[in-house]
Amino acid sequence: MLLDQLRTLLDRHARPDGTTAIDGVLISRIDRPSEPSASMSGTVFALIAQGAKRIGVGDRVYEYRAGQYLVASVDLPVNGHFINSSAANPALGFGLTLDPASVAELLLRAEPADLPRGGGIPPLGLAVSTASDELLDAVLRLLRLLDEPRDRGVLAPLYKREILWRLITGEQGATVAQLGLADSSLAHIARAVGWIRDHYRQSFQVEDVARRAGMSVSAFYRNFQAVTAMSPIQFQKQIRLQEARLLLATRPGDVAGVGHSVGYDSPSQFSREYRRQFGAPPSQDAARLRALTPP
Repeated sequence: MLLDQLRTLLDRHARPDGTTAIDGVLISRIDRPSEPSASMSGTVFALIAQGAKRIGVGDRVYEYRAGQYLVASVDLPVNGHFINSSAANPALGFGLTLDPASVAELLLRAEPADLPRGGGIPPLGLAVSTASDELLDAVLRLLRLLDEPRDRGVLAPLYKREILWRLITGEQGATVAQLGLADSSLAHIARAVGWIRDHYRQSFQVEDVARRAGMSVSAFYRNFQAVTAMSPIQFQKQIRLQEARLLLATRPGDVAGVGHSVGYDSPSQFSREYRRQFGAPPSQDAARLRALTPP
């Protein structure tokens, strides 16, 4: 079976940092239970070959298992973890960074009738589907190049393009296709997401961000909520709290300073929102994280 072959390759080539010899290709191998951790999703195609993964963004929860994949078309703040993984049955996953320029090139080469039709509201920022045999086969051929360095430089770009094409013509085609459309609603929201992520410390008016995205306030708010499952202010808060958690790992005794550095003027508000997000006050959570980190 294709999945069995994928598991063998993923298990053999997994590295602790998740990278591979092929640019943009990632491998996950998790052999122990893990708690949900906060991160940015990136724009990525992620396929599970063994085990399962659960991801939360805003008020939505996604779970995908062996033979299923997730597409992230916008770089979103997420909480996620592999579930039920163990040394005897590790979770194994494949990831491919989605490049908007590569998507745009395929869209230009394709016949219009072969492309997915988009609606008025952009697709969700995250979506889960079952992988077709054609998609699994393309992933398998790309992974085999890890054992064939002579062929890698020539064939890897071709197999990546095939994977993108299988995604564009698959169930989540509208989501992937909008990555390559410079004037799509998704592209406008992605610009706003990038601006908020880069300026998360400063306060903003939604009207100003809508103007930067080139949309009316009502259309911007509606589309932002549809793509990210959050309001712009909630999105900013997620970024602030994720950054604060990273800072607290190195500055556990400076809760007020960390809160201020990520944009909170009120220490009590920072502590309250941090506890609501992570289930413990900042100082207590920092101590727990440090205890879990190997020396």
